[in-house]
Amino acid sequence: MASHDSHNGRLPGVFMSPGSSFTDFLSSYSPDLLPARRTPPASPVGDELPHGTTIVSVTFPGGVVMAGDRRATAGNVIAQRDIEKVFRADEFSAIAIAGTAGLGLELVRLFQVELEHYEKMEGRTLSLEGKANRLATMIRGNLAMAMQGLVVVPLFAGFDEVRGTGRIFSYDAAGGKYEEHDHHTIGSGSVFARGSMKKLYRPGLSEEDAALVCVQALYDAADDDSATGGPDLIRRIFPVVSSVTADGYRRIPEEQVGALAQTVVDGRYNAPGGPSAPLR
Repeated sequence: MASHDSHNGRLPGVFMSPGSSFTDFLSSYSPDLLPARRTPPASPVGDELPHGTTIVSVTFPGGVVMAGDRRATAGNVIAQRDIEKVFRADEFSAIAIAGTAGLGLELVRLFQVELEHYEKMEGRTLSLEGKANRLATMIRGNLAMAMQGLVVVPLFAGFDEVRGTGRIFSYDAAGGKYEEHDHHTIGSGSVFARGSMKKLYRPGLSEEDAALVCVQALYDAADDDSATGGPDLIRRIFPVVSSVTADGYRRIPEEQVGALAQTVVDGRYNAPGGPSAPLR
């Protein structure tokens, strides 16, 4: 970025303008740095670039768990086996991405700065609903790219300090925001993960059981969707699993996730289709 005015040593006027949105500031000062301001490709190119896939999230009394598999694909090729798709948005929220990996990671970084900038300018944090709305606006700005196949669809979840509960928000490529209840999943393996979560979810889950439901759902997704990676016990590559509660964001340690993954794999020896839900 350009720095001080060459004549009087002062910052440009845009730096003096009040405003709590870093995205709006960047739009005024250096719009070419925003992903949405780039010239879209002349033809769809989405299939040629690495894509991140399945993300799952489950609420439990006192918070929410979010998890993602580790595989990125480019067409029929595994582009990366250990990509991370679940991130801390701020102290009380998490964001995960499915879709074009490069743009998704850039969106996450910009969203993290957006929330931090708001807190510094206003001296307080946005409400969880406000954070979800800001993210919707940012996704809407990527619509031109999405129309050319460079789609980024995040999943956002966090602890609502006013309600004292975990909440989940999903989005479409045009920036539409939808609150989900109990659990939700996005990505190419979502249809399989959703079926698994419907079977396993129940009110009153503990945080550990909610994490286990997520790992089970990702395993089921990987079982039927080639773009979703299952737990790799040989390479010790496990899903990224995070929890958000009144104590804040916490990434569940890899050793604990590895133990959950081992439990799931061991159980599949006797029941390849996974645990059964009671009929009544």
